[in-house]
Order: sequence, then C-alpha cells, then structure tokens
Amino acid sequence: MRENHPTRRAFLATAGAVSLLAARARADTAFERWVAAFRPHALARGVSAATYDRVMGALKPDMGVLALIRRQDEFHEQLWQYLNRRVSDWRIITGKARAKEYAALLGRIERDFGVDRTIMLALWGIESSYGDVVTNPKYMRPVFPSLAALAFAEPRRRAYWEAELINALIIVERGWAKPAEMIGSWAGAMGHTQWMPEVWLHLGLDYDHDGRASPFGPPDDALAGTAKFLVERGKYRRGEAWGCEVRLPSGLSGHAGARAYDKWRELGVARADGKPFARPADKVALTRPVEGGPAFLIGQNFAAVKSYNPAFSYALAVCHLADRIAGAGEFVQPFPGGERLPTLAEVQEIQRRLTALGYNTDGTDGRVGRDTMRAVAAYQKKIGMAPADGYAGVKLLARLRQGG
Repeated sequence: MRENHPTRRAFLATAGAVSLLAARARADTAFERWVAAFRPHALARGVSAATYDRVMGALKPDMGVLALIRRQDEFHEQLWQYLNRRVSDWRIITGKARAKEYAALLGRIERDFGVDRTIMLALWGIESSYGDVVTNPKYMRPVFPSLAALAFAEPRRRAYWEAELINALIIVERGWAKPAEMIGSWAGAMGHTQWMPEVWLHLGLDYDHDGRASPFGPPDDALAGTAKFLVERGKYRRGEAWGCEVRLPSGLSGHAGARAYDKWRELGVARADGKPFARPADKVALTRPVEGGPAFLIGQNFAAVKSYNPAFSYALAVCHLADRIAGAGEFVQPFPGGERLPTLAEVQEIQRRLTALGYNTDGTDGRVGRDTMRAVAAYQKKIGMAPADGYAGVKLLARLRQGG
C-alpha cells in the first residue's frame, strides 16, 4: 500500500517554490523602498507628488531588461554583415516608397533644418523600419517599468537611468503623454526615430501643430525633432555630403586627418564611382575601417549622424542607406570575405526554407530580425556550417538549396 505522505521530490519542489516566492517578496520590498527613496529626487526636478505617486506607486519593474542588456552580445557581426542587414533590399525599396509618400514633409524639413531628406529616411528606416515596429509588442515594451528596473538594479550606468526616468516623469507631468502611451525599446527609446526621454523633453517639436510634441503617431514630430538634434547636437551642415567611398593611390594609408577634397584629389584620391567631388573646399578625413576593404572620406555630416548613435558602423549604415535610397549602388570595393547584398526575394526564400525545416523565422517578409538570425544560427550549427553567426546571406541560401 502506497504511503500517503509527500515524496522527497515533492518536498523539494514545494521548498523551492516557497524560496522563490520569498525571494520575489524581498525584491518587491527592496524596489518599494527604492521608489520611496527616489521620490525626493524626482520632486526636486519638478515632478509633482501626484504625478510621481500615480506613475510609480504601483509600478512593477520589468527586470527582464537586465537580461536584454547581456543579449546585445548574442551575435558578433562583421562590418559587412552589419551593413548588409541594415542596408537591406527591403529598407532600400521601402525607403524609396516613403520618399514619394512623404515628399512634402521631407521637403519642409529639408528647408527648415537643412538635413538631406535621404539621411532622414535612412535614419527612420534603421531606427524603426519606417515606423513599422513603433507599437509592435514583440519589439517594444512599456517604458516606465523598463527605466525603473534599470535605475533600480543596473549599477554600471545608474545615474544615467535615473536621469532618464525623471525625464520620462516630466513628460507625463507636462501632459505630453500618458504613462501607458510611452512604449519603446528595453532602454526606453521611443517612436519613429527612437527618442530617449531626454531628447523628447529637450528637442521635441510640435511639427504637425496638434498641440504636443510626440515621437508617436504621424512621423512629422519625430523626423523634425531628429533633424533638429542633428543640427544642434551633431552640427550638421546644410548642403554638405556626409562623404563618399574613394579609391586610394598606392602608398597612401587608410587613415588621415581632415583636409579639403581638392587636397585629397591632388594626392591621387578619387571617388570610387568616378564622379568629381561636388564641393571641393569641404574638409573630410580619410578612413578605412577594415584593412583591404573600402576606404571613405568622411566629413562633418557623418559626425552629425554619429552623434545620434556613437557607433561608426551605425553612422556608415545610415549614410550608405541614404545613398542607396537616392539611387547609388553598393560599395565599389568589397569587404574582405564579404558577400553581396541578398535581394528581398532571396531573404524571403531563406525564411521559407528555414520555416519548412522547422525553424522559427517569425514570418517570411524579407526582413532579418533576431528570430531569423537565431533560426539561421541553429541551422548552421546543425549542419556544421562555420561560423554559426546567424547571417542570412547568399552562401547560406546556396546551402539551403542543396537540401536540408
């Protein structure tokens, strides 16, 4: 006859559950204490007690964002892979369509701020896929639980997260948005061009004259505010190009300080596409980010884009996408070990074939997000394809066509 008492496994499971609940209770208590202690700091910045209590009083921190910080290193892309994934065929095609759809708005921004419309389109495309992911819960989450968790438990940049949490509270205080309307990335970046609260607060524009500045809704405010950012913080210069790909004479190194295009021409440097330099007096610096790869002359407007995101790869992606939307081709000099850009149809075929093999690519729209990258990496590991880098390119497609 079976004895009627809990088994050791059941006992341990119960004890584990109790321990987990106790740990959560301690974490909840610690967060509540932190909310109470943080309150005077917010009030000193102009947040009313009523607003603070309404937003923070019953807030549950989104502790999942701490894991997302670590997941940023999930894939290690080479520069050519980074560029191909962001300057994708889908973004080029869609960017050209958006250029026609929003020609009047982009023209107005160009007149008011001097920022080239293709730069604005490219930045919009890379930041939010031209607004497609702005309210998508797969990519975006409520901002206050994220920022509160980071301010509470992320020690490396705590002062920064605390400041952004207060900025978000001030936005609510001013009536520019309700807390539930403020959704964004795990780091708190919101809307079409992914404004952090500080950018919204200090550079936001009511460009569509609806009574409030907002990175959500129609893209008018977001694009105009971002153009203002590039001018005021990035020192964007009206009429200048960001730079261009160049061919170097033998003996010239891949890095050198700023001088006029005319001076570079005298040294034997020429545009890779064979065209003349449009504004010979503008000053640009020489860089070759990957040995043996394409070289570039980059000017102040490249630095302006880099002010929006300090990664060189990001600025080069925005500037290259801008050129592609304007009708330019791929870089003339390929990157060592690189592949050509896969077409939209080829990326869709990769996704269809992986889906048929049982991998989750989250659709077959020709856009490569993290689900597609994880599916590619899992497939690469299964077949022994090295490196298993998650890159959905033409070599992977060729292997898929050979059979699972």
